[in-house]
Amino acid sequence: MSPRFTPKVVTANALLEGDVVYLTADDCWSRQHAEAELIEDEAHAQIRLLDAQAQRQVVVGAYLAEAKAGPRGPEPVHFREAFRTRGPSNYRHGKQEDPSHV
Repeated sequence: MSPRFTPKVVTANALLEGDVVYLTADDCWSRQHAEAELIEDEAHAQIRLLDAQAQRQVVVGAYLAEAKAGPRGPEPVHFREAFRTRGPSNYRHGKQEDPSHV
């Protein structure tokens, strides 16, 4: 018996900027984890991942990341994904310029 499916979001890196991005329910890419589509069906998750991987002119490295429902939208479950929401760790730029993300 396979393990029970847990909710996921599709995440990748923007091809031009390298920023972490999340696939939204309306097929856009957002830099905000809370705007991602929370996918609770395994078959739907695989279809959404294939859709994302086909967008090679926009993103690279698309994959499914575990998430949970939160009061403002999906929230990361694992440390790695929570860390990715904060932006690059080498110096302050992008998301880290905004004190609300640190």
